Amino acid sequence: MSFLEAIFLGLLQGFTEFLPVSSSGHLVIFEHLLGISQPGITFEVLVHFGTMLSILVVFWEDLVALIGGLFKKNRGQKKLFFLLLVATAVTGFIGLAMGAFLKGLFEEPAITGFMLLITGFAVYLTARLGKYPGGKGIEKMSYMDALATGVFQGIAIIPGISRSGSTILASLFRGLKRQAAIKYSFLLALPAIFGATLLEAVDIVRLGEIPAYLSLYLLATALAFISGIIAIKLFIRLLNKGKFHYFSYYCWAMGAFSIVYFLVLK
Repeated sequence: MSFLEAIFLGLLQGFTEFLPVSSSGHLVIFEHLLGISQPGITFEVLVHFGTMLSILVVFWEDLVALIGGLFKKNRGQKKLFFLLLVATAVTGFIGLAMGAFLKGLFEEPAITGFMLLITGFAVYLTARLGKYPGGKGIEKMSYMDALATGVFQGIAIIPGISRSGSTILASLFRGLKRQAAIKYSFLLALPAIFGATLLEAVDIVRLGEIPAYLSLYLLATALAFISGIIAIKLFIRLLNKGKFHYFSYYCWAMGAFSIVYFLVLK
């Protein structure tokens, strides 16, 4: 990995993590296009960690309220905590059950292309559902709502399936208001990304090996953090302005390109 490639992939991760176009899918496609090869998924996990820090910055007040509410035994914040816990547990179960299979998909850019086509349809449907105000805030969410969202987030571990698009779609299907769906989706990303980062860190320590190009990995992580903050704010603005469906066209175009290039032209 070169210096310029680290910059490009870090910015790519940050901007695509929170836009509904699948950051992991884009990393798979562009790593293959650029001929970048790294063992395992250490790079992917580190840049995801950078975007996790973006959520901490943008949703800092919500996180402080959540943690403070737990200590003060605030009923609403306590319920939100358990709603996040249920969804995270479901996602974790899916990840553990399909871990080896899912890691293999990071080496299959053509399959990622097909998944982007699916994401395009999901994003288009999300845009349509987002036009309706919905009836529930987070305080009215049920544990079945959290379960459904956790399943969708688990499916989104597949590269090419957008995590943000999938979880917001699930929440809207369950009748949440648009703003509630956005907030819950981003808060739900925190434990999922943190868990993946922790598992990878444990493997690195256990093996006693420092990944090659670690300095470039950290540069990409920092850039993912900065661009992630920009992407979150852009995401919310576009969804509120009713321009979310534009991303579906992009996913279809990128998916079609990937399929044609990696199955026919390459």
